[in-house]
Amino acid sequence: MPSIESTDVKKLVIACDAGMGSSVMLASNVKKQLKGTSVIVEHTPVDHIPADADVVMCHAGLAERARKTRPDMVIVPFRLFMGDPAVTKVINAIKNGGTIDG
Repeated sequence: MPSIESTDVKKLVIACDAGMGSSVMLASNVKKQLKGTSVIVEHTPVDHIPADADVVMCHAGLAERARKTRPDMVIVPFRLFMGDPAVTKVINAIKNGGTIDG
């Protein structure tokens, strides 16, 4: 399972598939929470994850597709678009230091 030190995270990608807007709202929320850090937050389709992403967050139902697209990347699955502990853990690691496991 890949991992990355939070100090090495330059780009965090929220990957989606359904197009219902929930992941866009999550990306906006994460971007606000990481304001003041040097981390770039982007929203992309799960099948087009950019090669320069350091961490990819996606709904648990898309995690396997994300891993097939980028097998060496840190993929963090979540279940809730608002208030998910996995999202909070990544944000806290980036802000306060720590390792992010995929």
